[in-house]
Amino acid sequence: MSEETESSGRTVSEPTTKQGWRRFLQNLKRSSREQAQLFVQSRMAVAGLLIVLFYLVLAVISPYIIPYGPYERIYMLDGSWASLQPPTLAHPLGTTDSGYDVLSQLLLGSRIAMFVGILGAFMVAVIGTTVGIVAGYYGGWIDEVVMRLVDILYGLPFIPFVIVLATVFGASVWNIIFGVALLYWLSTARVIRSEVLTVRERPYVEAAEAAGASDFRIMTVHILPNVIPLSALYAAIAVGYSIVAQASVAFLGFGDPAVPSWGVMLQRAFVTQSFGQAWWWTIPPGLSITLVVMGAYLVGRGYEEVVNPQLQEK
Repeated sequence: MSEETESSGRTVSEPTTKQGWRRFLQNLKRSSREQAQLFVQSRMAVAGLLIVLFYLVLAVISPYIIPYGPYERIYMLDGSWASLQPPTLAHPLGTTDSGYDVLSQLLLGSRIAMFVGILGAFMVAVIGTTVGIVAGYYGGWIDEVVMRLVDILYGLPFIPFVIVLATVFGASVWNIIFGVALLYWLSTARVIRSEVLTVRERPYVEAAEAAGASDFRIMTVHILPNVIPLSALYAAIAVGYSIVAQASVAFLGFGDPAVPSWGVMLQRAFVTQSFGQAWWWTIPPGLSITLVVMGAYLVGRGYEEVVNPQLQEK
């Protein structure tokens, strides 16, 4: 008798679970389609997305189009290093003080920038969304503990924190990503929590609770699709934060010097006092950082203006 009951229980629960995930995917697909239609209404957001996509494509194809290795030394005809050579047809962005091709380093630097930016933004969105949903849905002492933790982490300065990580564990891109994931999700969690406090009072959530749906099902199927647009918004903003963080840490000398990045390029130019005489070495990486960060900001700002009409200029 008990075996028949257990068998029937599994038979009922499996279709219910599949229906729940199917409904979640349907809600997610519908929400994504609606948000995409809103997104393309903003010229600012589309322009920013094109900038980010340009550098993303550049990061993917850069290993196949670079004319030289990032640390392949170029020599003059007399055998000396081609140090600080201005742009030529052979070297469109000139060379560094050590005779390295600037264009090759710039192209490969886009890989590190986009890797840190996208992975950092993804982790910020995942952590912030998860924490915000849990805190907003359960409330009570869980909400209080989470928000106090957020307040404490707000007091940790990012740059000194990453410097400590680099001192203890060595210079690595992963230290920067870890610092971004640990300290940049706070604003996302606060905003998501505020939205969840509103969503959980809606009739369909109350109906799901009355029907005996589990907390996990309610949070993933009924609440998550409604907060994903906010998560995407803060993820776009986090792309810029992450890239600036990586460049800043590398410029201070705590990045991995073996990995070509825009911050390392600027740091090397600064150390060799080449800022004033080798504009072709400093302007390209600085301009690239500015454009990517501006593109990420335009994506977030333009999308926010479409979602929140109150921000639009009258």
